[in-house]
Amino acid sequence: MKVAWRESGAGETVLLIQGLGYGAWGWDPVVPGLAERFRVLSFDNRGIGDSDKPAGPYTARMMADDALQVLDEAGVERAHVVGASLGGMIAQELAVAAPERVEKLVLACTTPGGAAGVPMPEVTIRLFQEAATLAPEVALRRFVQNALGTEPAESLVDELFALRVANPPDPEGWQAQAAAGTTFPGVDGAIEAPTLVLQGTSDNVVAAGNAEVLAARIPGARIELFEGAGHLFFWEQPDAFVRIVTEFVR
Repeated sequence: MKVAWRESGAGETVLLIQGLGYGAWGWDPVVPGLAERFRVLSFDNRGIGDSDKPAGPYTARMMADDALQVLDEAGVERAHVVGASLGGMIAQELAVAAPERVEKLVLACTTPGGAAGVPMPEVTIRLFQEAATLAPEVALRRFVQNALGTEPAESLVDELFALRVANPPDPEGWQAQAAAGTTFPGVDGAIEAPTLVLQGTSDNVVAAGNAEVLAARIPGARIELFEGAGHLFFWEQPDAFVRIVTEFVR
């Protein structure tokens, strides 16, 4: 299967895995800073962007195989892996399925899955219900605002909204990816890689309480919180994200 990936920088490899409905461009605010010290690989998950869009539903385990394909094609034996949201579920599966390929693991704004996970906040459930009654662009802007902190900068909302409009997800691919997130049961095995859990305290999409649950299930894992930031905290506080990930990886 074709998996479209890109790279920048040099040094130890950091593999970035995005979440539902976001292509590799979703990492744009943090790639330049990370690329000053690392070889950074990012890619479009199956179902979006320039990657193939096979019929769904997908699973996080299936999408972890795509991440392994990127490492293989890039000639990387072992990488530091960073996953956000659905990408964090994929990263967990990758760490269990191929522990020899994962040096260190960063899990951002994600969930342990299954019954252990803290449910999605009510504000986002209501937004999904309301979206069907809204004009598409109005709904999309609301989802962008909802993915940021309590008082997002209007300029950041405008930037993300424009990027979402310019990069519309394939409807069937989006549904197939969404199935991977909603059916993620949690990994079947222990995560052995040193792990850092990152979480915005005002996340409306993945409840912040998931960070503690997730860290408690991984021996030695620690948590770093981004105060006042939302689900896309690496867009709101990119410099802090780059600094914290760099310090952990190095």
